[in-house]
Amino acid sequence: MAVKPSRNEMCACGSGRKFKHCHGGLASTAASVQTVRPQLIGALATLLNQDRPAEAESQAWEALKRHPNAGLLWKILGVAQAHQRKDALQALRRAAELMPADAEALRNLGAALHDRAMWDEALPSLQAALALEPDHPAALVDAADALRALGRVRESVPLYQKVLSTNAQDVEALNNLGNAYLELGDHQRALECYERARRLRPMDAQISTNVGQALMLLGRLEEAESLARRAVTLDPQLAVAHNNLGLALAAQSKRTEAADSYREALRLKPDFIEALNNLGNALRELGDRRAALPLYRRAVELDPRSAENHCNLGNVLFEVRRVREAASCFRQAILLRPDYAPAHLSLAFALRQRRQPAEARQSCEAALKIDPNYVEAIVFMGELHADSGQFDEAEKLFRRAIELNPRYAHAFASIATHRRMQLADASWLHGAVSLLATPQPLAQEINLRYALGKYFDDVGQYEDAFGQYHKANELTKRFGVRYDRAGLTARVDRLMAGFDAQLWEKAAADASPSQAPVFIVGMPRSGTSLAEQILASHPQVYGCGEVGFWNAAYENWRDAEKQGGQPLQLVPAMARTYLERMNSAAGGAARIIDKMPANFMYAGLIHAVFPNARFIHMQRHPFDTALSIYFQNFFNIGPWANDFEDMAHYYGEYVRITRHWRAVLPARNWMVVPYEELIADQEGWSRRMLEFLGLPWDERVLEFEKTERVVITASKWQVRQKINSRSAGRWQHYERHLGALRELPQLVRD
Repeated sequence: MAVKPSRNEMCACGSGRKFKHCHGGLASTAASVQTVRPQLIGALATLLNQDRPAEAESQAWEALKRHPNAGLLWKILGVAQAHQRKDALQALRRAAELMPADAEALRNLGAALHDRAMWDEALPSLQAALALEPDHPAALVDAADALRALGRVRESVPLYQKVLSTNAQDVEALNNLGNAYLELGDHQRALECYERARRLRPMDAQISTNVGQALMLLGRLEEAESLARRAVTLDPQLAVAHNNLGLALAAQSKRTEAADSYREALRLKPDFIEALNNLGNALRELGDRRAALPLYRRAVELDPRSAENHCNLGNVLFEVRRVREAASCFRQAILLRPDYAPAHLSLAFALRQRRQPAEARQSCEAALKIDPNYVEAIVFMGELHADSGQFDEAEKLFRRAIELNPRYAHAFASIATHRRMQLADASWLHGAVSLLATPQPLAQEINLRYALGKYFDDVGQYEDAFGQYHKANELTKRFGVRYDRAGLTARVDRLMAGFDAQLWEKAAADASPSQAPVFIVGMPRSGTSLAEQILASHPQVYGCGEVGFWNAAYENWRDAEKQGGQPLQLVPAMARTYLERMNSAAGGAARIIDKMPANFMYAGLIHAVFPNARFIHMQRHPFDTALSIYFQNFFNIGPWANDFEDMAHYYGEYVRITRHWRAVLPARNWMVVPYEELIADQEGWSRRMLEFLGLPWDERVLEFEKTERVVITASKWQVRQKINSRSAGRWQHYERHLGALRELPQLVRD
């Protein structure tokens, strides 16, 4: 910040004239100067030049009591306060107001606002200063910085270049021009600027870390890491150097080391938003999503105006299955930045998971309107087409994504997920395997290994298939979600003891008489989607898919019990809320299907609320069921699905509680449908199911594969194929790998 000279010294404005012939006698500052003795101004400037800012401040305050409108006094006061690291903004603002034609006063105010990142105010002040003195290098650099911060990066480039045209060795202009090129995606030009700056100032840690950042973005990862480590050595206290070292390590999939670097950056600078987000990203990649959550929350607290921060928080909430909260984060991100394509796409993910396909498509289209080549959005649009049975259109989109980015693993995986693979798909296999030759983000590697498992299973190479499936499940365990066997057993005990004939009798007065709800239950991959697709082909039936309601309803019931309340009082509201939710989509159908498989847990609660509801319990050979679960990359099934011993325990609890409900519920409410018998005699079992639901026969259920409806479960492709027996007895190909699953048939027999 500028310091005023005495009357006979050169003026600080850069004019080359003495102060007494420049600012000391300008008519524009007559109101500021004419009543202030030049000797006083000179004395105050001398104090500043002698590094005695406290004395200068004290004397300036005394002088301002006599001359409150003296702009030069306010300017000197501001400089004195700034030299003491005090808040000088008020004084600098006053100086600029009193001397609107004083470039130095305008620059000083602009610089102070620049240092506070108050970019909207800094830029006009700096532009006004440049209108008076167009070639002032510091003002040019500060104005360019403000333009960059306001998102006007291209406008900043000519300002930096103007400085360098007169002084090619201006390190700050070189470095910041490199920053501008980096933000514009011109990584090579950025590197050239940083390298020129580093040659001029080789011991500057900030410049070294910037060189490393550019090298990383150019794919020169080992060089990037080397420069990042040099920056840390030059200045171990520079938080950004540790952060950038973390980025270089993460780019090489050295995720644990990267996380350590981010932690060091945060130790040095606890409110470093970029490091908070980067550590959160690293922990997600390492599987510790729950540890990432508070980091993203802190980033939002520090900068609630950042769309990226809200989107990061939403992504991890989505991954830990808190989809409603995630959607709120994505909407907030869009509100803050309507042109932020990742927020629109993430909202589409959440809306699809919440069974809002039309809204999900709109959000995905919004992302693609912003960026037509947004690979992730193209793949997701393909998924939406597949949900509606448009598999050819879906594959075209997946292949378009691969053309745009041959390294995008999800696009490869999606192709395998939505059709039967063949040996003729050799090019697909080559591409998928080559991707695994280099480190992949954890979620993408998992997805790709499941897809490779399916490829090998489809073509009959079962040992290779199991190897890929096993790797996928072991990698999934790294997400750190543990299965609580004792907790599930205790929950089953509570459910069986808590809902009995006595409770159902008490609930009857407030229960809903509706016969509309139909619950298709069973283990995942037991044929629940097939049963729903068959029944939803009947004109009086609407299939809602998997509706997430009863788990939360039971938690509310438990909360009321713990608080000493009367949970039975919740029954009317539960019935009303559930029916409103189901009827909003069903359009008055006589029967409405909820095929959330795990609703078998809550049959007792459901019967208390809807005593006329029907349960169709799908049963399949336990080996086929278990392996089909193990071979599927589920989003929200639970941690028991990735380990055979955990799966055996879960299966045992499933058998225990469904056997209990079948014994205690009225026979008219519960029907068992064996999957193998359904595919062997579709018409016979379809007639039985419709009779169980009190509906007339309709031939359309025999051509269920032609029914047009959205299906987002893992069986979306299978339920649109004619029934075949290929999936029955599939376990025999994998018999040698069954391990802890071998006990499952005995559990069923017992």
